[in-house]
Amino acid sequence: MAEGWLTTHVLDTARGMPAAGVVIWLYRVTGNSHKKIAEVVTNADGRSDVPLLKGKDFRAGGYELVFHAGDYLRATGQVAGEVLFLDQVPIRFGIVDENAHYHVPLLLSPFGYSTYRGS
Repeated sequence: MAEGWLTTHVLDTARGMPAAGVVIWLYRVTGNSHKKIAEVVTNADGRSDVPLLKGKDFRAGGYELVFHAGDYLRATGQVAGEVLFLDQVPIRFGIVDENAHYHVPLLLSPFGYSTYRGS
């Protein structure tokens, strides 16, 4: 049985603080098929309260996190309008080692973002 787990967090680099209240969807991706398997909202520390995947659900394969950045940026007054430069931010990644911790953070500002495999 897999012992690994998946976590994420969001840091608002424009404001220099964690991004609370960001909705995040997790999809399992197979070819062109996306199956939504989790939904979380970041807490005051910009993290989810529980891992997005763990135990028997943590399997090797393709995944995609979708961060609803536009809603957060509007709510914090950093952007306005119907059309935004960044709205939903997808990050597609793969899990190879089912016994490892995969941490996929989002560093966000109204006009750019970055990610990495954290610890």
